[in-house]
Amino acid sequence: MSLGNQGEAGDWWRHRISQRRDQRGPVRAGGSDKLSAVQKIPRSLDAAEVRILGALLEKEQTTPELYPLTVNALIQACNQKTAREPVMEMSEGAVHGALRQLLQDELVSRSEGARVTRWHHALAVRWNLDPGRRAVMTLLLLRGPQTPGEIRSRSERLHAFGTVGELEDALLALSAGSEPLVRELPKGPGQKEARWAHLIGGEVTEEVATPAVRRYAADEGEDLVTKVADLNRRVRELERVVSLITGNPPSETRSS
Repeated sequence: MSLGNQGEAGDWWRHRISQRRDQRGPVRAGGSDKLSAVQKIPRSLDAAEVRILGALLEKEQTTPELYPLTVNALIQACNQKTAREPVMEMSEGAVHGALRQLLQDELVSRSEGARVTRWHHALAVRWNLDPGRRAVMTLLLLRGPQTPGEIRSRSERLHAFGTVGELEDALLALSAGSEPLVRELPKGPGQKEARWAHLIGGEVTEEVATPAVRRYAADEGEDLVTKVADLNRRVRELERVVSLITGNPPSETRSS
């Protein structure tokens, strides 16, 4: 069946996954008792943190020779114009701020080199990621909700799913347990296929990213002191211009 051209593709996928869930029975998350006691998602992550985790996962799979990533490489990966939905323009301050939070939550770790610090995710064991699940999570973190057909067609560079069943297994495993990482979304008006979304950022919304959202993400983590200093500089410049026009010295230079 051609997933992209058949109107019944979404119903077919749901039927296949439902069948497979019934055949498999309860899906065990795996791992030791000690690991199962660790929360997969300690809190709802914001857009910058989600993008960083997705970028780290992606580069680990596509360019392992460059992984772990330096901050500069991570900024480029986060702001990449292709295979990103939405496209973001994260500043260095935003990336540093998000990394600090993720490090505190033990979702990333760092290695200190002679000249540079490199960053890597700490998700493989915590989320019990095999190659298939890793590819699915990478795509959902970087590109938002997607249909199974989209996930399979976009996963070639990450992991080639040999069969439809392999992708179904990955989705079922990620959605299982008391702390699922993904879930299937109800079909919206005009949608032929149901989509799957990650739950790392809390409640899933269907909002479309706007330029305002991208600007907020770019500004997040900016140095407030720098902003205030820039505003003070502009005020002083305006006072100087006014003093030249009126002949009165700026208020800060007047004698008491």
